Amino acid sequence: MPLVTTTDMFKKAYAGGYAIGAFNVNNMEIVQGIAEAATELRSPVILQVSAGARKYAKHNYLIKLVEATLLESDIQIALHLDHGDGFEICKSCIDGGFTSVMIDGSKHSFEDNIKLTKQVVEYAHAHGVVVEGELGKLAGIEDDVNVAAEDAKFTKPDEVEEFIKRTGVDSLAIAIGTSHGAFKFHPGQEPKLRFDILEEIERRIPGFPIVLHGASSVSQEYVKIIQANGGQLKDAIGIPEEMLRQAAKSAVCKINIDSDLRLAMTAGIRQFMAEKKDEFDPRQYLTVGRQYVKDVVQHKIRYVLGSEGKDQ
Repeated sequence: MPLVTTTDMFKKAYAGGYAIGAFNVNNMEIVQGIAEAATELRSPVILQVSAGARKYAKHNYLIKLVEATLLESDIQIALHLDHGDGFEICKSCIDGGFTSVMIDGSKHSFEDNIKLTKQVVEYAHAHGVVVEGELGKLAGIEDDVNVAAEDAKFTKPDEVEEFIKRTGVDSLAIAIGTSHGAFKFHPGQEPKLRFDILEEIERRIPGFPIVLHGASSVSQEYVKIIQANGGQLKDAIGIPEEMLRQAAKSAVCKINIDSDLRLAMTAGIRQFMAEKKDEFDPRQYLTVGRQYVKDVVQHKIRYVLGSEGKDQ
């Protein structure tokens, strides 16, 4: 099956009250773990590549890994650029085989964000590719995204209609309290998503697919495994999964998950190396890391996204 865009995925997710997982990929084991989990649970999936991943693994290597996945799996898979910060990287990914791109103009003024997003949309649509835009600004650090807490801004519902109309964007990432990276909230802080903002946006643009970035839940099990085996991770908590499941039942059709995959793989490798200190074969410890990734993806599909069995 060839790569697909997210258009049909999102229509079905909106109507069915579930969301599609957009999982960030960086290497072969992560791609395999995600694909195996989604295939076994018959869930459509989005493989998501950040600018940092393209620098690390190189565009062509990632494309070939995804092509290999298509040979091994028969589920719907979209390939998406996460947080493209300008026209050129979006164009490169469109020309290079991606079926979806995100142009993140949230650091610009409202007018400049519209101008940049529209430029990407016009090029992407001419090549059969869909575009995700962003309004509002999430706090946190992840790859090339670095926004201080004091600079974070909730999405303004009264801007969404104009933004969508003037840009022609296909989906919209909003800021309602999620944040990038693993260290979202300190112990004692109460994570809270602004469902009032989400509901108002949904009222203003009914049927339009909404995206949540920074939606990892930061599994305490994995944090403790890493800490117990030499990792110097700070104590932190992520977004409660019940909040994400509530969001998935509404207009949110795409939920981004990255930090949870990193924590899972690192926990698996650290656990393995602690138990088998004389092991030096990467195939051994990466196999364990891959299984941890697969396990967390299956958990998200079943209990957070609600997309199990939706690849029809």
